[in-house]
Amino acid sequence: MLPNIEIKRINGTSENIQNYNDKVLLVVNVASNCGFTGQYKELQALYEELQPKGLEILAFPCNQFGGQEPGTPEQIQNFCEKNYSVTFPVFEKIDVNGSDTHPVYEFLKTALPGLLGTTSIKWNFTKFLIGRDGVPVKRYDSTTKPSAIASDIKNLLGKLN
Repeated sequence: MLPNIEIKRINGTSENIQNYNDKVLLVVNVASNCGFTGQYKELQALYEELQPKGLEILAFPCNQFGGQEPGTPEQIQNFCEKNYSVTFPVFEKIDVNGSDTHPVYEFLKTALPGLLGTTSIKWNFTKFLIGRDGVPVKRYDSTTKPSAIASDIKNLLGKLN
């Protein structure tokens, strides 16, 4: 089961990550001005294909890497909708490293440390896959395209191909 952590949508609406219990989750720290921003397209394609089967993608904008997400909530939301027709949930801008790390990322980084046991997030578009039981399963770096994760997601959803 997922921990009791409050999260806020980009529009300010509060919810709890536990609302996503029994779903397969892909949690991603995103940015609008990053070399990996084009991954929004593949994320949306995955969402359209697999959301009916139980996938949820949770996007958390982050401005900690090269100032690549400087926008206001409205600007971020408009960017996602206009450029990538994003329909998966986008949340408020957060910190994923440092003393103000959001509790969702504390949970994820503790459960799935990175290379050589480091817990810090290295860059935008780091991805975490979480099973229906709320247990983080795998961490992917920024260079891993969402389409390369599809088979892992399908396995968690109970589909082998």
